[in-house]
Amino acid sequence: MTAAASSPQPTPERFFGAINAYEQTEAMKAAVELEVFTAIAEGNTTTAAIAERCKASERGVRVLCDFLTIHGFLTKDGTQYGLAADSAVFLDRKSPAYVGGVIEFLLTPRVREAHALLTEAVRRGGCALGEGNMVPENPDWVKFARAMMPMMMMPAQIMTAELLKGGAAHKVLDIAAGHGIYGITVAKQNPGAEIYACDWKNVLAVAEENARAMGVGDRHHLLPGSAFDVDFGSGYDLALVTNFLHHFDPPTCTNFMKKVHACLESGGRAAIVEFVPNPDRVSPPMAAAFSMVMLATTPSGDAYTFAELESMSKDAGFSRVELAPGQLGLDRLVIAYK
Repeated sequence: MTAAASSPQPTPERFFGAINAYEQTEAMKAAVELEVFTAIAEGNTTTAAIAERCKASERGVRVLCDFLTIHGFLTKDGTQYGLAADSAVFLDRKSPAYVGGVIEFLLTPRVREAHALLTEAVRRGGCALGEGNMVPENPDWVKFARAMMPMMMMPAQIMTAELLKGGAAHKVLDIAAGHGIYGITVAKQNPGAEIYACDWKNVLAVAEENARAMGVGDRHHLLPGSAFDVDFGSGYDLALVTNFLHHFDPPTCTNFMKKVHACLESGGRAAIVEFVPNPDRVSPPMAAAFSMVMLATTPSGDAYTFAELESMSKDAGFSRVELAPGQLGLDRLVIAYK
């Protein structure tokens, strides 16, 4: 057999799969909204039982569940549907690791519109909707704060454990705090810590609510406004810069890190949490592909490699920058030392 004969034949399947990928998006959205995964987890495994639990037609449920089975989210044995392992952990509303709520942010009309204009974004080199997600007091960030908090609990715990190995943090700045879970987790694991959370006022209402609910409200202080404009003050042992730098170009990030550097005590640290692609910028897939999200939704954001984050931090005055071992969910932890 020749090499040519043994090679896979070209097929347009991947092209059609990509063009029709919106069908999978809408199917997942429908399944989450109807609570299909939760229904199956409760023991409703036939079309009729799922349809009754979800208040939907049997025909609709059958087509949807078969589609989800094709794409690996469900299993099917005869007439019985089951949950794939990932679906059982992340898509059953009663699971502590439930992430279905993220559709409230990831599928907001503005995010979807920005991606629909991707051709123009590629031409421009940035979002075709002006400032995109970076509009001041954008209500979508409130949706983000409420939707993403459950998903960020475990990464926040891993990050805090890693950071506290390097010493206690008594005064902590939580930049672009959002749901506040990173700063809140530091406060819970470090009883002496005072947290100063900066974000838009409407978003900080969510962080404040979470801090009270988790018993650290008396040590959780608010700094409302743009992180570029708010006076952080000084004397911080630790600054949390979580999923923030990717929204901006490198010069903006460097200038911002100078502001962070200035508010830290000597020996203080900045904990940068980001998607960090490898130098090839195509791996690992989730981190590398995040650049496309930034192209569509921000004027100049990107997913930065460790070398780029290190350069930004050192140019801002930090003496040493380390990539912490292991993952924080889909993110990595970069620690910059003053």
